[in-house]
Amino acid sequence: MNIQLTSEVLDGLVLSLLTHQDYYGYAITQEIQKKFQISESTLYPVLRRLKAKKWLTTYDQPFQGRNRRYYKITKSGYQQFQAILEAWKKYDQNINEIFNNTESEAKENDQAGLHQRTQNQSPWTE
Repeated sequence: MNIQLTSEVLDGLVLSLLTHQDYYGYAITQEIQKKFQISESTLYPVLRRLKAKKWLTTYDQPFQGRNRRYYKITKSGYQQFQAILEAWKKYDQNINEIFNNTESEAKENDQAGLHQRTQNQSPWTE
């Protein structure tokens, strides 16, 4: 199953990568593609938006007769990354609590002899 990455998550992923080193656009795409399905056409608008918000700056470096545009995180970009990271931690904690609570409730119901669905039983009526 492919869960869609929101723009906030994409912002966080890009900013996270850039906290470690500067990257050119295609290299950012390659790094993110190691974990998620994302196209270059998805990433470049994100980079333009982050630059417009002054969370990134750019500079060009010659490479094989052409220039590569590198992206560098700014101080305000780093602060935004920290805010996204804190929000993500809370989001992740809440998701895990719901998932774990569902599992533990099922075990408690089973121990109490309450009806619970079997693994193959549908949660809806037909």
